[in-house]
Amino acid sequence: MKNLIKRQKIFALLNIIAVFTIFLTYNLSFRNNEAFALSKYGSSGNEVIQIQTKLKRWGYYNGNIDGVYGSRTVAAVRLFQSKNGLTVDGIAGPKTLAAMGIFSSSSGGGTASNSDLNLLAHLIFAEARGEPYAGQVGVGAVVLNRVKSSKFPNSVAGVIYQPGAFDVVSDGQINYAPNTTAINAARDALNGWDPTYGSIYYFNPNTATSKWIWSRPYVVTIGNHRFCK
Repeated sequence: MKNLIKRQKIFALLNIIAVFTIFLTYNLSFRNNEAFALSKYGSSGNEVIQIQTKLKRWGYYNGNIDGVYGSRTVAAVRLFQSKNGLTVDGIAGPKTLAAMGIFSSSSGGGTASNSDLNLLAHLIFAEARGEPYAGQVGVGAVVLNRVKSSKFPNSVAGVIYQPGAFDVVSDGQINYAPNTTAINAARDALNGWDPTYGSIYYFNPNTATSKWIWSRPYVVTIGNHRFCK
């Protein structure tokens, strides 16, 4: 009888330990997943640095890039979310991170699915795959600046496929599959980074033969491309 009671006590103790272990494992897993899934007020680390760097580049954030998710970072994230059709909560969850081009271990990675992003990436790869990253973003920015201008079609597709606008459309290079760099450059341009400062034209001065393109007001040179208005 005593042995039976003893065995029952041991069994009950083992059950308690098992339940506690499961609870602890689940709790730690949840916390780790939460940490990887989003950055929010009070967070710190490399992911926050990436967020601040991109938002500062795009003009949403004017604070220091210190890796600390403070009130200025929250405000910048909220502004970015409002401009990009995201839930405005100031939390950089998977959808917000993906829109910024930041893919953590739990945000699912991903590729371009938006039609404008995809088409713009194709053009950037075809036009500027050998250029510096800022130059690739610049090509995307020129397309978007044309969309905003009354002189050009009012859509990304309209600008890119405008007759005579880009040689890579007529020679078929537009159909080349873009690499990750081109996709990221397209995303940066769509998110507001314009290293060309409003330019609506660009050309390679080493190969350009048009006198007209040389008459355009010069803005900046990035890599092999001269950007102008």
